[in-house]
Amino acid sequence: MTKYLTPKDDIKAMRTNKSIIDIVDYVNNMFKTAIDMWASDIHVEPTEDFILIRFRKDWDFLIIDKVDKEFTSAVVTRLKVLSRIKIDENKKPQDWKIIYFYEKEKVNIDIRLSTLPTKFWEKVVMRILKQDTSLINIQALGLIDINLEKLKEALRSTYWIILVAWPTGSWKSTTLFGILKNFNPLEFNISTLEDPIEYNIDYVNQSQVKSEIGYTFASGLRSLVRQDPDIIMVWEIRDKETATLAVEAALTWHLVLSTIHTNSASATIQRLINMWVEPFLLASAMKMVVSQRLWKRLCPHCKEKTELSEIQKAKVIEYLAPISEEESLKHMEFYVWKWCEVCNGTGYKWRIWFHEILTVWDYLEPLILKKEPAHRIQEEWIKHWMITIVQDALIKALMWQTTVEEAFKLI
Repeated sequence: MTKYLTPKDDIKAMRTNKSIIDIVDYVNNMFKTAIDMWASDIHVEPTEDFILIRFRKDWDFLIIDKVDKEFTSAVVTRLKVLSRIKIDENKKPQDWKIIYFYEKEKVNIDIRLSTLPTKFWEKVVMRILKQDTSLINIQALGLIDINLEKLKEALRSTYWIILVAWPTGSWKSTTLFGILKNFNPLEFNISTLEDPIEYNIDYVNQSQVKSEIGYTFASGLRSLVRQDPDIIMVWEIRDKETATLAVEAALTWHLVLSTIHTNSASATIQRLINMWVEPFLLASAMKMVVSQRLWKRLCPHCKEKTELSEIQKAKVIEYLAPISEEESLKHMEFYVWKWCEVCNGTGYKWRIWFHEILTVWDYLEPLILKKEPAHRIQEEWIKHWMITIVQDALIKALMWQTTVEEAFKLI
């Protein structure tokens, strides 16, 4: 494969690859390259004149290769063979998975494949489910001290519901398992409902849901509460039934952990109310929402000090003034990236989490009972010295872990 380009580069000037000798080797090399780079997704996109191979890495796209259109059928067919879906079906979407053996680490990696009929052929998108087990620990999740203490305090409870929120690709499941690993499974009965099972944890009862046979999160949750559980982990709350069952389980002295797709911690409460969860149940059962985003970490080998513009300084002060002393804001230092071989000229090496943690204390209960909108919950929450996700990102920029530009993307 050729050296990757960014979307800003001229794709027309990029050399078209016409020399694929072995499709099997080409596809294997595509997988290996993506995993080596810690890409999250592989996009195989047929156009009128060529196939575009793109990787999504740290939320950005990198253009990896531009392949002659004569190889379109061969590449797509090879991917279908590996995922064991119908080769001759090209009129409707299909999805399944590929098990790829990653030679460097001697492990099997799940690659979730999805096809979509398009104008020029079928587009294929693959999600790489390679996880870093060293991150399955709440100490390794990048929480600043005050947020880490809040989470530890919440985990001392024997019941309640704790949710991890934010969009797909922010590694909510890694945080969920990091929380789960805080407990000794031999001292508790821990059961999970997952889709798919990403980590294997000794002595934890892990169950894979199968919606095609009627084994859903809701039906599985009904069964779990009859299994004498102490801790229940539900992969995701997607509907009213699952949400209601999770809240009811929390009210019957179970610790319930789950994820939900929302844009902020405060919006999570509004989302559950919109799912028709009774506010009085929610106010009693909800303990905490951990909202997070996975963003870019500065490469430690090529970062260098920078001066912010006056506009940037004013914006930083605006966000940090409520939680910082005025004098300390006068001596802020920030870093930016500089090209080096270690980070492949991107300036970034690996990723970093930004968090906001909403703890449901007594002062929020009246707002929940009145079904107040998310912005009102956030206003009240901020009055009680809670750190927003933008503030958390700027704190990590001050710690030289990321850039101000990355933090400002959350605004």
